[in-house]
Amino acid sequence: MSEIQKVVYTDGACSGNPGPGGWAWVVPNGPFAAGYEPSTTNQRMELQATLEAIKSIDGPLLIVSDSTYVVHCFRDRWWEGWIRRGWVNSQKKPVANQDLWKPLLDLYLERENIEFEWVKGHSGDRWNDEADRLAVEAGTRQVTLQG
Repeated sequence: MSEIQKVVYTDGACSGNPGPGGWAWVVPNGPFAAGYEPSTTNQRMELQATLEAIKSIDGPLLIVSDSTYVVHCFRDRWWEGWIRRGWVNSQKKPVANQDLWKPLLDLYLERENIEFEWVKGHSGDRWNDEADRLAVEAGTRQVTLQG
């Protein structure tokens, strides 16, 4: 019998880009975590939220995110081209945020049970809004949250 897929919502936030930022993940009606970086970008916080969720939650996982940067990388398999070209993007420039992409991809490939789904941000989705609230709070207050 296969394990039940867990759903986790992830989000990142940044005040200024770059600037102080926060990341968060939340399982509906379950655990959550959030953290911050004093100087970062929104894309880095979106990646950090996804990485932290995968590191924290075992078993089959559906990651729901409003980040096209994260979701499209997996949906459209951008990472395959990056690896094939030696971590160079289609514009022949080094892939940004490799320090986060590489461990994220290692976990994704190791587990083989992670899927991604895009949700429109700020559209009234309860759990996307909660992940956003936690990320903003962590970044604004520069605190780590867990529950």
